[in-house]
Amino acid sequence: MLLAFNKPFNVLCQFTDRSVVEHGRPPRRTLAQFIRIADIYPAGRLDYDSEGLLLLTDDGRLAQRLTDPRARTEKTYLVQVEGEPAQEHLEKLRRGILLNDGMTLPAQARRLQGAPSWLWPRDPPVRFRKTVPDGWLELTIREGRNRQVRRMTAALGLPTLRLIRVRIGAIELGGLAPGASRIEETAR
Repeated sequence: MLLAFNKPFNVLCQFTDRSVVEHGRPPRRTLAQFIRIADIYPAGRLDYDSEGLLLLTDDGRLAQRLTDPRARTEKTYLVQVEGEPAQEHLEKLRRGILLNDGMTLPAQARRLQGAPSWLWPRDPPVRFRKTVPDGWLELTIREGRNRQVRRMTAALGLPTLRLIRVRIGAIELGGLAPGASRIEETAR
């Protein structure tokens, strides 16, 4: 089984919150509050403060195929950044960005004219500042380093304000509402 899930903002990409016991923190929302299917697990991850497409499966081989770095599965993100992305930023993303763990692979990058009309409001909303403009990018990467998109935009001087994954390989988020899921026909 392959399940596409639209992970809301501030939801852990796991079914239990171990930090409650380990660090004495208040409990955070987890996948268990949204998905009631037994023996299904995330194929990859999406950060707590990121939103969008997460794939879950009960097939270990499929999970491996989806997450294997050598497969270089494309992942597409909508990224709201602080600042106005310029052509030079796009060119740098397309060449690759030097991060503390090495050079990234070249990304596909394009500037968007604002947030897409279908995009849901974030809860809580992104902080708005009158004196600091923001912009939107669509980025497609083929690797999955820890917080990679956020680190790439930060290296350009464009900190990420909001990050939404909209595609993994051929599977798209489509019209899936935050917190909703659908069964995919195949792993494509």
